[in-house]
Amino acid sequence: MTSLSFNSARIRNHKPQSQKPISNFIFPSKPIRISFCSSNFSTTPHISRLKSSQLRLNSISEGSVSVPTDESSVSTPINSVEDEIDDPTAEVSYLDPEFDPKSISEWELDFCSRPILDIRGKKVWELVVCDSSLSLQFTKYFPNNVINSITLKDAMISICDDLGVPLPEKIRFFRLQMQTIITKACKELGIKPIPSKRCLSLQLWLEERYDTVYMCHPGFQAGSKPLLALDNPFPMELPENLFGEKWAFVQLPFSAVQEEASSLETKFGASLDLDLLGIDIDDKTLVPGLAVATSRAKPLAAWMNGLEVCSVEADTARACLILSVGISTRYIYATYKKTTATTQEAEAWEAAKKACGGLHFLAIQESLDSDDCVGFWLLLDLPPPPV
Repeated sequence: MTSLSFNSARIRNHKPQSQKPISNFIFPSKPIRISFCSSNFSTTPHISRLKSSQLRLNSISEGSVSVPTDESSVSTPINSVEDEIDDPTAEVSYLDPEFDPKSISEWELDFCSRPILDIRGKKVWELVVCDSSLSLQFTKYFPNNVINSITLKDAMISICDDLGVPLPEKIRFFRLQMQTIITKACKELGIKPIPSKRCLSLQLWLEERYDTVYMCHPGFQAGSKPLLALDNPFPMELPENLFGEKWAFVQLPFSAVQEEASSLETKFGASLDLDLLGIDIDDKTLVPGLAVATSRAKPLAAWMNGLEVCSVEADTARACLILSVGISTRYIYATYKKTTATTQEAEAWEAAKKACGGLHFLAIQESLDSDDCVGFWLLLDLPPPPV
């Protein structure tokens, strides 16, 4: 059984291991015999929510973004963190006292409306900021008539002033519709904006806030659809510089995946904080992945390293693999001849990914028989947050 939640236990590092292909394809087509076995994978995981003990709140915002309250509720003191968590109008401003503020160089940011109406009957907007480890947590509500880059820039400065942290070098965000505002605010502060769905801590936190904060807010509007829905555009042709020569569905024991992820200092790629995400998988459980082989493995890995690689998807309807990068860019990464066997393997690969809570990987090698990889990206396919 696999579970996904935030937790504080840290995963140990191990020596790297190589992965072995279980089926080979010429890139991008011409499949040969397929032998993918879905029975090697665990059952559908239980995905639990962010633990409330990781939330820190230190202020309450009322004003224009809250519904009216009676005097008794206003005069009731908040004596504990538990009481504050029960207050859905509370705002978060927290920095882990054991964490070095100067070490936080990247933020994850969302600035969007919420399914909550203020006293004017208008949708409340909220700024949510964290780092990937949740050592930094910040939320602030805004009325809908002040949403612009100036408001955002001022709020970002206030985070630094209130918590004593420096401005980050980079800020990741996952809403294409907010790119103009976020980019302008970032550039005025000398911050590099990165459009990317690799804001996993932020997205899981938003999912948790929907259940424990927004739905409990007195202004919550049940059935309200997200104002800025995430795009899922039609996939494009792959740029020539991203082509490989061969590819294969592969599988690695979870312990080996951890080892590969721990060795990224010596290769191209990106990891995930499996400890923070609380991915609870048995060490022997096989994690699905995609291996791409090419004689120009280093240049290809270098090009891929400049992208925000988010996920790989097997599209059985189109008989192809879809590579998602950035916020909404989707490429036809490889194709194969559609047969009963290839469809079954692709379906089994997707089922294995689901069984691992969306965890999968992309490896770039000089050869599919190589004992090492030049690039390794640990990926997590998550549904979009409900807001």
